[in-house]
Amino acid sequence: MRTSCSQYLVPLVFQPYADDLANRIVDLRPATVLELAAGTGVVTRVLATQLPATSAITATDLNQPMIDHAAAVGTARPVTWRQADGGDLPFEDGIFDTVTCQFGVMFFPDRHRAFTEMHRVLRPGGSAVFNVWDHIEHNEFEATITDALATMFPDDPPLFLARTPHGYHDTALIRAELVAAGFDSLLTIDTVPARSLAASCTDPAIGFCQGTPLRNEILSRNPESLADATNVAARLIADRFGETDIDGALRAHVVTARKA
Repeated sequence: MRTSCSQYLVPLVFQPYADDLANRIVDLRPATVLELAAGTGVVTRVLATQLPATSAITATDLNQPMIDHAAAVGTARPVTWRQADGGDLPFEDGIFDTVTCQFGVMFFPDRHRAFTEMHRVLRPGGSAVFNVWDHIEHNEFEATITDALATMFPDDPPLFLARTPHGYHDTALIRAELVAAGFDSLLTIDTVPARSLAASCTDPAIGFCQGTPLRNEILSRNPESLADATNVAARLIADRFGETDIDGALRAHVVTARKA
């Protein structure tokens, strides 16, 4: 699954927003940065390139094999890699200038606890900078794949993409949860459009059907259906966007929340 994510999903959906997130963090000029849910290290690698060598970067993920994979891919300069639970961070109070997370907070089982932990480890005046996907209807490849799988499993459509990665898009709720965790009420939420570019209609189909937990939802309905589901998704993408050199809309919210 990590291979599918790195090969297909990073250029499709993650890299444009990793660059955006890193640019915002660079503008804050942090001396210390903590990344949560670093995954395959997409944001980590950009930060290691763009931040000065004097800025210390600590990248964490709940999954140790994911950390091992990201560390093996490497960064332009040394980064501290560490396994950590976002809801129970193994760090002292007030030691980071910036905490960041690329498309990860929607996966935290207890967001209040995670936001409270972000707030705790930030120094006064420090900022949490993270992004979340907007509603699935604004993210065309994901919406198309969800529609395609609904035709294959009409009685029980796999809705992982709409439910989880695209399920935390209510900006009023995001704001309220951050304020409840102690962040300044003057936090900013920018809605940022981007484009998802793919060489072939099969790229997003493979990436999402085989490289995300959507794979498990497909297999739970029919253990022999993964290849067929991927093909059904690819065909509908081809119908809507073409077979090669395709281009779909993306949209995400980027949040900057300050610790008073």
